[in-house]
Amino acid sequence: MPGQNKSAASPLRILFIINPKSGHGGEKNLKHLISEQSESGEFDYQVIVLSGDDKERISEKLNQYKPDIVAAAGGDGTINLIAGILANTRIPLAIIPMGSANGMAKELHIPSKIESAFEILIKGKTQEIDLIKINERICIHLADVGLNARVVKRFENDVKRGILTYAKHLFGEMFLLKKYVFNITYDGKTIRRKGVSMTFANASQYGTGAVINPKGILDDGKFELVIIKPFPRIKLLSITWKMFMNKLHTSDYVEIISCDKAVVMSSRRTTLQVDGEVLGKVKEISIESMHKALIVIVP
Repeated sequence: MPGQNKSAASPLRILFIINPKSGHGGEKNLKHLISEQSESGEFDYQVIVLSGDDKERISEKLNQYKPDIVAAAGGDGTINLIAGILANTRIPLAIIPMGSANGMAKELHIPSKIESAFEILIKGKTQEIDLIKINERICIHLADVGLNARVVKRFENDVKRGILTYAKHLFGEMFLLKKYVFNITYDGKTIRRKGVSMTFANASQYGTGAVINPKGILDDGKFELVIIKPFPRIKLLSITWKMFMNKLHTSDYVEIISCDKAVVMSSRRTTLQVDGEVLGKVKEISIESMHKALIVIVP
């Protein structure tokens, strides 16, 4: 069992948290799998199905049930919710990808097939990873302001999901490309940069497979500020190609800064998204690394 020393008389306690509204569904299949696998006696379990305002309900269940593992079934937004609750508790988080992108699951090499992810939950190993605190909000994967955040906002309001829908909104935003001036304070100095977007990256890649942060390491105590500078529209395909080839750092229109704490002031209010959830418009962003604040179960 991942990081546990449970006796045969004391089976592993797993709290499953399922988001029925996540990307491709699968709630029914997962519940059947949980019931079937638990019959072996390897684990005891309880299930919470998310319904809206769930944070307090989950915290109460953690105190009552005292699980050895919390398994979150959903997309990056669901993983973000549970990671925020489990931060610094030393309770391992298992991810069962059921979202439309599943960026964090891909980052941790957790397969998209529910049965395979379930096997990792039982037989995987534990790994400590960093989190980022952004304006007092937990981020486990990627957050940004500017271009991509506006694309995410469009994506949220679309009834369709998937990479093609995301690409449609990306190209739509290209014709409304906004430029910002960012004053960035880190490591005791302040610099000024123009950009169309800035990513606050704990991880390296989006769920689409596009690598925004080639320097991303999940447990180094640092995060990266990835600044996309203003670029001619004709360069969009070149920049996109570099992202999918893991060569974005070679672009003349990209600057990457590693740090453990930073404050960013934008010249105007801009949309902020964290792990796929749009939080509204901001001018000031405070970012801080939380070193090895979360334990996850990986292959």
